[in-house]
Amino acid sequence: MLRLVKLNKDNFDLLIDMLDEWTAAEESVVPYAIVKNDYHNKEKYLSELEIKERDSRLVPDSTFFLYDDERNIFIGACNIRHYLNERLLQGVGHIGDGVRPSERRKGYGTKLVALALDECKKLGIPRVLMCCNKTNIPSMKTIVSNGGVLENTVEFEGKEMMRFWIELK
Repeated sequence: MLRLVKLNKDNFDLLIDMLDEWTAAEESVVPYAIVKNDYHNKEKYLSELEIKERDSRLVPDSTFFLYDDERNIFIGACNIRHYLNERLLQGVGHIGDGVRPSERRKGYGTKLVALALDECKKLGIPRVLMCCNKTNIPSMKTIVSNGGVLENTVEFEGKEMMRFWIELK
């Protein structure tokens, strides 16, 4: 069974396994929230994983890991911003998500986003903005599969970003 879980001391080794794989593949890790701190420092990582209070650039967020009960692994992660500031509205969105390299092209991204949208409902977010690079076809397909409707394409921080809205019921 697949489900979203929070990171804690008991499942921390699953994070290390996932991030070591991502690092070995020499790929950018998404969402950024799971690599903004050094995961080799467990206590600091756990205490700084989520943003609790707004500052000039960041908003409160929640980070979840897609856990496969049967295999006892983290397949991927998502970071949910509780609301949007101007920068997030321009080209980042509410949800950042990613699937570890060995688990891609198996439908896990679509499931991860669906579960993240359930968490958005719990947070009271009625309409979710998701953005992806115009060249990232797998992400675009995942967003559309979860009800994303393209609003526009914008240049954001030097990249062409597609902005999709998902209405939650």
